[in-house]
Amino acid sequence: MEAKSSVPTPVGTGKETSKRDTKMASSSQPKQKPIHYPFWFGGSASSMAACVTHPLDLVKVRLQTRTGSMPTTMSGTFLHILRNNGLSGLYSGLSASLLRQITYSTTRFGIYEELKSQLASRSGVDPVTQKPKPPSLPMLIAMASVSGTIGGVAGNAADVLNVRMQHDASLPEHKRRNYKHAGEGLVRMIREEGVGSLFRGVGPNSVRAAAMTASQLASYDIFKRTLIKVAKMEDNLATHFTSSFLAGVVAATVTSPIDVIKTRVMSAHGNQSLAHLLGDVYAKEGLRWMFKGWVPSFLRLGPQTICTFLFLESHRNFYRRFKGLEEQELLAVAKA
Repeated sequence: MEAKSSVPTPVGTGKETSKRDTKMASSSQPKQKPIHYPFWFGGSASSMAACVTHPLDLVKVRLQTRTGSMPTTMSGTFLHILRNNGLSGLYSGLSASLLRQITYSTTRFGIYEELKSQLASRSGVDPVTQKPKPPSLPMLIAMASVSGTIGGVAGNAADVLNVRMQHDASLPEHKRRNYKHAGEGLVRMIREEGVGSLFRGVGPNSVRAAAMTASQLASYDIFKRTLIKVAKMEDNLATHFTSSFLAGVVAATVTSPIDVIKTRVMSAHGNQSLAHLLGDVYAKEGLRWMFKGWVPSFLRLGPQTICTFLFLESHRNFYRRFKGLEEQELLAVAKA
């Protein structure tokens, strides 16, 4: 009687076994769902940043709209405001600036994060990290552009008010509008100029908002992802600061020409067309107008971008701790 072989039948090669073990290990890891942050976080963070950087924004607007013998440098404009309007003059138009952030930034940040969240839920997870696959750069730019366009329309009225209130003190007394605050400004704009005045310059403003959001939000996400993945930096304050600083450089460069056009259109008196306005500016200043005020624009936009994202990341950290999401993630990693 023949003895049965005691040698077990091979079930696969070493490579196949390794692949199967890796697959089983990865499938046993809990899949991490993207965290859905509140819609208003971006507007709140931007409002906090506006309180810090408003004087720089005021100086930028004064430089872009200066006429006659007004100072031509940032420091000169800063001292001119202090000398003529006092310390409180540096915060002229703050109510309009905050209204702008509440409408414009809440909308653009909220929609952008919602689009990212929806895309992450549909794009699946990375088989190794079990985290949602990050969107590509073109996809981030597209989502940010859409978000910025909608935000530009939503915040246009507040943007018009913001420019007017910041520019007002530099005008001759007979040309000043003297809005007391954003609420009165909105009422007077509708009563004196009609509802259409709320959408003055909405075209270039929406283009600028799309370019700003694409160059600011999308670049921040890319810089942050690159620093963590390639430079092996931690997801901490240093990474957030570096990413936001670089995003500010990109945003200032991309939006500088559009920003000058938007400011000129919104501060102009009468119904001068965009083409006529650009023709006058080119005749007087040549192509230099495109980057007029770039340095003060960056000196305002750089700190504003840094403050916004640092405040935003603080919002997110507090939310994760409050909801216990960080503890859940640590437990998931420990069990993996």
